[in-house]
Formats: sequence, structure tokens, C-alpha cells
Amino acid sequence: MTARDTVLGRVRDALALAPRPPVTVERDYRRDRTLPDDERLALFTDRLLDYKARVRTCTAGETAATLADVLDGLGARRVGRPAGLDRTWLDGWDGTVEEDRADAPAPGLETLDAVVTASAASCAETGTIVLDGSDDQGRRALSLVPDVHVCVVDLSSVTAGVPELLAGLVPDRPTTLISGPSATSDIELERVEGVHGPRTLVVVIRTDA
Repeated sequence: MTARDTVLGRVRDALALAPRPPVTVERDYRRDRTLPDDERLALFTDRLLDYKARVRTCTAGETAATLADVLDGLGARRVGRPAGLDRTWLDGWDGTVEEDRADAPAPGLETLDAVVTASAASCAETGTIVLDGSDDQGRRALSLVPDVHVCVVDLSSVTAGVPELLAGLVPDRPTTLISGPSATSDIELERVEGVHGPRTLVVVIRTDA
């Protein structure tokens, strides 16, 4: 028997003799927090801007015009979109719109100037946007490979806090959490953007349904 075996044996013997109280995990989280629309919008916008995202607001009827203005401002000419995205959203833009296909090689997505998607839900408290792979959001690669992501968020889908957000998600969907553009820091805390995803995130918040 080695010294290692001796030490591990003593640890096992001690654990066997130690009392084992029942383990309980309290999960009594508050899931009923609410905020008025104007306060949720202000908080969500503040968090997004703090994460270096760009924010635009519009009504549902202004979606196409706002997206056209955003894409023109970005200098985008080729834009990808998931198959289930509302086609009218890009009707006011005169660039090339390419519908993503599940069998399209992911590396090819980097040639797009931008991608436009919808969203599943968001959290005002953390400035986090959730994509769940629905038809209007597309596969994960579509929102991660292009350098620019334009994401449309309905204010009605923005919750006050994290428990409220998580309570409304479908657990078995491929969930992606987005809090600003992709960013990391080196050992000297120099911020570098675009390492693990889009360098630029533009969030278009629709204030009505």
C-alpha cells in the first residue's frame, strides 16, 4: 500500500463515520417582480449601453424603416436572416438578403456583413438577450459567426429580473444568452471584442407589439 492509498483510505473512513444531514437547496426565488414599461425600457437600455451595444427604439410599424436605417448606417450590403424571420422587416432595405440554410457551412457565414434575427426573451436587470433557436432566430452559428448582429427585441418579452426570465424559457431548446458584443480581456485587462462572436451588437427594441 502506498502513502496515497493510506491517506485516501483514512479520508473514506472519516467520511463513513461522519453524520450526513439531509441536503436541501432552497429555490424559493421571487418570480413575480414587475416594472412599468418605461422603467423596463430605461433599465434594459442602460445595461445594453453599458455592455457597448448599440440601441435603437421603434414601434412595430417602424420596424422595416428602422432596420433599413441601421443596416445603411453600418454600411452593410449582404445580410443573412433566419428562414422564419418576418420578411417584411427587411422590405425597406435595398441590399442583398440571404436566407440561412441548416446545411450551409458555418464558416461561410463570416462573409456576411451582418445578420438580423428576432429574440425569444430578455432581462432588463442584466441587459441579457435570449435566443432559443426558433425559426425567427435561426441556428446558433448564424448569430455567432457574422461580425455584426442586429437583434430585434419586443419590449413585451423583456422581464424585470433573471428568475422571471428563466421561468419563461423552454429548458430543452438550444439557448444562447447575449449580453453585449462578444468581448474578453487579456492578462492586462485590455478589452478585446469579437473573439467569440459578433464584434458589433445592435439591439432594436420595439416598444409595442
